[in-house]
Amino acid sequence: MTTLSDTSRWLPLDDLAPGFDANKAPVAGDLDDREFVLRDADGPVFTWNGSAPGETFLVDDGLYYVQLDPGGAREAVSLVLDVRDGRALVVTTRIGNAGTPRVTQEFRPATIDGIEARGEPMAPSTALIGRRVLWVYSPEHAYEHVYLSPHWYTWQCLAGPERGLADTDENTVYRVRPGIHVFTWREKVIPCASVTVADHRDARSLRSHGVLFGLDATGERPTHFTFGAHGRLLSTTVHPGHLDPAES
Repeated sequence: MTTLSDTSRWLPLDDLAPGFDANKAPVAGDLDDREFVLRDADGPVFTWNGSAPGETFLVDDGLYYVQLDPGGAREAVSLVLDVRDGRALVVTTRIGNAGTPRVTQEFRPATIDGIEARGEPMAPSTALIGRRVLWVYSPEHAYEHVYLSPHWYTWQCLAGPERGLADTDENTVYRVRPGIHVFTWREKVIPCASVTVADHRDARSLRSHGVLFGLDATGERPTHFTFGAHGRLLSTTVHPGHLDPAES
C-alpha cells in the first residue's frame, strides 16, 4: 500500500480501458440521417451530420449525448443535443503540450437551427455541490465522487485496478435539464479529461454516459473510449449559508 502516493506508478489511461465500458448504454441510431447546425449569438458554432464517425446515446426524451471519434487527433468534440427544446452544448477537449492540467476543455452553449429554443440555455451549475455519489462502471470498476465546489471534486476508486487511489481534480458542471447535468473533469496526474452526461433525478438510480480522452502510456499517442455508469447518492453535505462553497 506504500505505492498509493507514488503517482509515477499510477495506471496510464489505456490500461484502465479494458472492461471499463461494461455498463455503457446501447448506441442510438435515431439521429443517423439528420444534420444539426449549432449556433450562439456570434454565429455558427458547430455542424454535425449524424453519419459522422462517433457514438450517440439517448439520455432522456429528445435528449442525446454524441461523442465524435477524434480519429487519432489531439482534440475531441462532445455534443449534447436537446432536439425537444432546441438547446445544445459543445464541449471541446484538447491535449496540450504542457501545463497542469495537460488536457483542457472549452464549453459553448448553443441553439439548434430549425428547432424553436425553449426553456433555459445550458449553463454552469452548482447543483451537484455537496453530493457524494457512488458510480459503478462495470462489475469490477467502482468509484465515488464528492462534488466540492464549482472548481473541484474528489474521486476515490473503490473497486478495480485503481483501488485505493484518490485525488482532487478540476471539474466543470453544466445544467442540461432539471436534474440532468454535464459533469466534466480534468486530471493533473494522468493526462486525461472526461465528459459525462449524468442523470441525477432519481437518487437511488443515477445514470451517466461519458468519454475519457487523453494520452496513452507512451505519453505521445491520444487514446479515447466511451463508457457508462449506474450510480446512487450516498450522502449530501449542507454547508451553513455563509460558508457554502456554491456561493464562493
